[in-house]
Amino acid sequence: MLELILKRFDAPDETRIFDKGKFEIVKIGGLTIGRASYEPGWKWSQDVSPLAGTPLCEVEHVGMVVAGRAMAAMIDGTEVELTPGTLFYIPPIAHDSWVIGEEPYVSLHFLGAEHYTK
Repeated sequence: MLELILKRFDAPDETRIFDKGKFEIVKIGGLTIGRASYEPGWKWSQDVSPLAGTPLCEVEHVGMVVAGRAMAAMIDGTEVELTPGTLFYIPPIAHDSWVIGEEPYVSLHFLGAEHYTK
């Protein structure tokens, strides 16, 4: 018999905490899903880089913005603003990101969550 599984981010399987933010992970149905929560002033190259050991993020992402705004900046100079409701794909090339404005930023990550901050 198949087992029905229900999980919530209220009780994640893992939480990775860093300056001005956290990344919560839930594993379900063969997927690893992440929820990123960043405070105003958060920037990947300042707040996550020391934990990841790389100057910029190199993780491939597929996700959706739930709240707040952020900028994603690729190493080639391309910048895109991420706003609530936006689905995004960021390739596995060096990029930075930061929160825009004074509202906390929250996004769900459907690809790349298992490698984020590691």
